[in-house]
Amino acid sequence: MKQLKSYELRELYLEFFKEHGHTVIPSASLIPENDPTVLFTTAGMHPLVPYLMGEKHPAGKRLTDVQKCVRTGDIDEVGDPSHCTFFEMLGNWSLGDYFKKEAIAWSFEFLTSEKWLGIPKEKLYFTCFAGDENAPKDTESHDLWVAQGVDESHIFYLGKEHNWWGPAGMTGPCGPDTEMFIDTGKEPCSDHCDPSCSCGKYLEIWNDVFMQYNKKEDGTFEPLPAPNVDTGMGLDRTACILQGKESVYDTDVFEGILSKIEALSGKKYDSDEETRRAFRIVADHIRCATFMMGDEKGITPSNTDQGYILRRLIRRAIRFAGNLGIEEGKLCEISRQVIEQYKKYYPELESNSEKILSELNLEEERFRKTINQGMKEFAKLTKYLKEPVIPGKSAFRLYDTFGFPVEFTQELAAEQGFSVDMDGYHEAFKKHQEKSHAGAEQRFKGGLADTGEQTARLHTATHLMLAGLKKILDPNISQKGSNITAERLRFDFNFPRPVTKDELAQVEAFVNDAIKASVPVVCTEMSLDDAREQGATGVFDAKYGDVVKVYNIEGWSKEICGGPHASNTSELGTFKIKKEQSSSAGVRRIKAVLTNEQ
Repeated sequence: MKQLKSYELRELYLEFFKEHGHTVIPSASLIPENDPTVLFTTAGMHPLVPYLMGEKHPAGKRLTDVQKCVRTGDIDEVGDPSHCTFFEMLGNWSLGDYFKKEAIAWSFEFLTSEKWLGIPKEKLYFTCFAGDENAPKDTESHDLWVAQGVDESHIFYLGKEHNWWGPAGMTGPCGPDTEMFIDTGKEPCSDHCDPSCSCGKYLEIWNDVFMQYNKKEDGTFEPLPAPNVDTGMGLDRTACILQGKESVYDTDVFEGILSKIEALSGKKYDSDEETRRAFRIVADHIRCATFMMGDEKGITPSNTDQGYILRRLIRRAIRFAGNLGIEEGKLCEISRQVIEQYKKYYPELESNSEKILSELNLEEERFRKTINQGMKEFAKLTKYLKEPVIPGKSAFRLYDTFGFPVEFTQELAAEQGFSVDMDGYHEAFKKHQEKSHAGAEQRFKGGLADTGEQTARLHTATHLMLAGLKKILDPNISQKGSNITAERLRFDFNFPRPVTKDELAQVEAFVNDAIKASVPVVCTEMSLDDAREQGATGVFDAKYGDVVKVYNIEGWSKEICGGPHASNTSELGTFKIKKEQSSSAGVRRIKAVLTNEQ
């Protein structure tokens, strides 16, 4: 088995699939384009959903890339040996081209060939979908692994919980998968130990997903126009295996970042478990925050959506950095290390470095003020308590209203002879979550898989609105985020002040004039250079590579895009702006609809 550094693995993977006829495409933004179903790009396939649904990709039918991803469901677990919020996903796709036979053969070749990773085949184990009422047992994948020389005792059938992938949001492409595991050498937990166990004997290394179905809003499944292949290999985790490490934090991926934390704290990473956990939290959260703030779409800390997650990561990093004795204002040094390490592969980090560092400093200042305010509220609370127990609801209020971490509440309480009703706190937290999620079905609706007529109309209206904003407000305005469902559009853009009622009326009139003009919406494939030369607007060029789709509404809008569109502006109806508000620092948000009113 080859001992590869993370950068060597990245380059080797892309080289392998280039040899097999795949086009390398750059990583897309961490903010999904026009997808309300998720906050972040969570997998390599996410930006490619329209093409997995049947739309033609400008770069062809065979694609490969290294996609930056964020998953935030396990933030509180970060600090253990394996959990990370940011990661890179090595991926390759067939868009209606090859299927199971080729995908499995190439996966096996890359893993076992001495030219590539050179993992002994006897150390590898495989799982296939066991079947259910929606899809049959995947005996084909089983037989294809056997054909590669895999012993049948190394292949297991598992249910949908383990061997079904997707969709990335509530709807979209999905299907059975076959997963590859490496035997870590640990003793089996029982006679029935298999790759579904969490005992640590088997570690997943790769996943081949066979996209055969589209999950609809009503929960039913329909066949896709053409089956596709989506594969994913986590860069950090695979590097961990190849380097013989027990934790991703012990690989070269984090080596420079942890060294920087050691220098700033004066502590050693491996001194004890508590210190090691704090190091990992600071390293992971600052890496993730750096990528978020350095993203092409420019996430900034806020109290909503992506900005809220970013704020939570930064503030958690500040808290644990403080535990390590790192001086106030020094987190920027860790962020600089992240930028230096990744700038070759993600140049947006270097170009946005000034913004990253200034936002990080500003958020640290805000958090210090929050802590001071929380301290005052804590003092008020304890002054009137008759019992030496802080009620759970009160502890949650300190957290929810003032951003005061419950750990701080516990520490202060202990210092003053109080305890905290943590059961009550968790109950209040749970009720808050239930309330927050009550409207999730409406909020996280539609997504990239939604190519319905109304969504296409609103998508086209978004192009016209951006053109109107550029004409009426500032030609330098650009898109900072978009969220389109069948009911409405939501559009974020850079602008330093509230848009006046008169300006909004002008933008509205601009769009409606374009609708009345009955202009065809024409799509043309061209090189990225040609698109720029022709003045096409684009904020996510990196998604497509050298060849892009340009949607031209002659005389009104010309934009690089990959979403669904109307064929003529006359199909849109009447455009109405419903709300304009702040989204985050320097970013405004417009919500608008299309009606049948005249």
